[in-house]
Amino acid sequence: MLKAKPFVKWAGGKRQIIDKLLKLVPVEYNTYYEPFVGGGALLFELSPKCAVINDSNKELMNVYKTISTDKGYEETLKILNNYEKKHDEAFYYKIRNIDKDKVKFSKLNDYERAARTIYLNKACFNGLYRVNSKGEFNVPFNKKLKINTYDGQNMTLAYVYFQTNKITMLSTDFEEAVKDAKKGDFIYFDPPYDSENDNTFNSYTEDGFGKEEQRRLAKVYKELSDRGCYVMLSNHNTTLINELYKDYNIHVINAKRNINSKGEKRGNVEEVIITNYEVDIEFED
Repeated sequence: MLKAKPFVKWAGGKRQIIDKLLKLVPVEYNTYYEPFVGGGALLFELSPKCAVINDSNKELMNVYKTISTDKGYEETLKILNNYEKKHDEAFYYKIRNIDKDKVKFSKLNDYERAARTIYLNKACFNGLYRVNSKGEFNVPFNKKLKINTYDGQNMTLAYVYFQTNKITMLSTDFEEAVKDAKKGDFIYFDPPYDSENDNTFNSYTEDGFGKEEQRRLAKVYKELSDRGCYVMLSNHNTTLINELYKDYNIHVINAKRNINSKGEKRGNVEEVIITNYEVDIEFED
């Protein structure tokens, strides 16, 4: 069966470690929750019939919600086709700077916002989503003279998946997103990563995600575990993360990260996949 793949490039995307994640997924579960859905690599790979997906990035979640409707899907692709024809550096900055005018930005309808988000994702430097303290997108142009904003077959697969399954879409705090999770449900946390030196990129929204948020997430992880949920979490292999999750199963893996403005900070990094359930597996790097 053909499955959709992520149609936006997202920092920390899980396509390149998807095989390792799949080996750690519970054999059976009820509702699937992904409170930091990002590009949705694991969501699309699992394609659960019942899921709750969430991200604090409202523009990203607007994309998911919009392409899951008939009109939103059609209108978004129509706008993207037009953007591809108009694409150049000046046009990129024209679209990027719309959010500097709060009144003008607030008047955009859902599919205009969705098309803008996808276009900026494909036309900006390194596919990075970053906003400033005012919530304004501020990634520079990627210098490409021609871009493809979407793959038609893949976008159709995503649309059909959302249309034919029970997928609840939220844009709220991660703790709020999992409040209804019950025993037997499966929650996958893929938060902005912790770092030993605080240089890790986490500006997906204007609020960021620091050490205190990591501690709050660990508390929610424990509450869900105590509730009888299956819980899995990805993060960097840092001192703090090892301390916060020392009572659970910590699987260390190597991963390659490519999204960073500084080339020397890209490359192989140690990550952890943490589960509150036993999985008899060892990873070979």
